[in-house]
Amino acid sequence: MEADTKPKKPGARLCCVCNQRRAALKRPKTLEQICRECFYAVFEEEIHQVILENKLFKPGERIAIGASGGKDSTVLAYVLSEMNRRHNYGLDLFLLSIDEGITGYRDDSLETVKRNELQYGLPLKIVSYKDLYGWTMDEIVKMIGLKNNCTFCGVFRRQALDRGAALLKVDKVATGHNADDIAETVLLNILRGDIARLSRCTSIITGEDGPIPRCKPFKYTYEKEISSISLGCKNLNKFSTYAYFRKLDYFSTECIYSPNAYRGFAREFIKDLERIRPRAIHDIIKSGEDFRIATSTKMPEQGTCERCGYISSQKWCKACVLLEGLNRGLPKLGIGRNQGLNKDAKKDIKKDGRTKSIESKQCGSLDF
Repeated sequence: MEADTKPKKPGARLCCVCNQRRAALKRPKTLEQICRECFYAVFEEEIHQVILENKLFKPGERIAIGASGGKDSTVLAYVLSEMNRRHNYGLDLFLLSIDEGITGYRDDSLETVKRNELQYGLPLKIVSYKDLYGWTMDEIVKMIGLKNNCTFCGVFRRQALDRGAALLKVDKVATGHNADDIAETVLLNILRGDIARLSRCTSIITGEDGPIPRCKPFKYTYEKEISSISLGCKNLNKFSTYAYFRKLDYFSTECIYSPNAYRGFAREFIKDLERIRPRAIHDIIKSGEDFRIATSTKMPEQGTCERCGYISSQKWCKACVLLEGLNRGLPKLGIGRNQGLNKDAKKDIKKDGRTKSIESKQCGSLDF
């Protein structure tokens, strides 16, 4: 704060918003040079407008914030709790964490979430893989190795979030997926030829036909503004992030089991594009929205899993198929295009009088 009140040095860049205080950072998506106070205001107001324009919440709703202890979910918890008071959203907010059972990673990050519970005054619910499925990710990786472990974790986490949300009796789950995450998923789906999934991964609200809808208040928020380093211009090469300036308490270690080589390629490619064209991330998201298949899609009729009762279009849900393989010592059961009990799980897309079947694919370890 002191840096903003010191006498202006000759040639010092002033904030382009207030034109009074010295600029503390350069916004990555607009290249605007802005002071810390104006950055707080602009960052929070943009998210507030996204919430209003997309009608993400209604007064009186119970909202679970998916909390991992990482930068995105920590900033989301702080911002939502602050704006809930400031703008009188009338929401009951909760923190919902998933304990995958990864020693040296999730146990440490959950300690951060527990501190956030006290810092923000939000009730915390922790749901564990061990309690739900009888397995931890440490045990699963020991059996199957690092290959395909993200498939198990992604399927289990999606269901665990729904089960945890049901225990909290919430109306919606808010996740910290940011613009970079969504752009990566758009690119991955295009590279995989999985255009049918673009509608889901670019939608700001998903799962409205499922047990509990999810929303992404950070859909248009750049990762660099949440927590990263700006190497924008001379004398502004400092942490230009909301988490850093607000001195938020978050866990920054990456998951030890998720090298995510394929997603990592998309991430690096997008960052290269962003260096050339700052709006590249927004452009990719917009392209994904415009690229949605404009055809009538016949979705499988939703029922419930005969084994666990979770929503499923098949006899068994994907989690139960994977668990069956683990419990029988056949961990590859249910992995791949034509394996497992759900090998006939397909979607029929009608176009020009023809019907084409496509198979569902997982979106890596992100919960889209």
